[in-house]
Amino acid sequence: MATESIDQKLNQLENNLKSLINSQQKEREAKDQLQQKNSQLQAEVEHLKAQLSDFQNQDKIAKIVSSTTVEKEESAELKLKLNEYIKEIDRCISHLS
Repeated sequence: MATESIDQKLNQLENNLKSLINSQQKEREAKDQLQQKNSQLQAEVEHLKAQLSDFQNQDKIAKIVSSTTVEKEESAELKLKLNEYIKEIDRCISHLS
């Protein structure tokens, strides 16, 4: 009878251990998924920060252009040229990232 009780306890212990191992593996997989999602979100935040910085720079340039006192033709030409430069800078930034 004592042998039977020990066998039952060993089986129960083995089942508990298997259950704990399975739980640990599931938790590890969940942790890995969360870390991957965190990395993706951090990359997205960095990308959005870069976009915000670009928009702020474009806004500053637009303010400078609008505050200059030049003739309408020169002003329009200057705005077009600056917009071309901004687009080219944005393309360079996107290629770098």
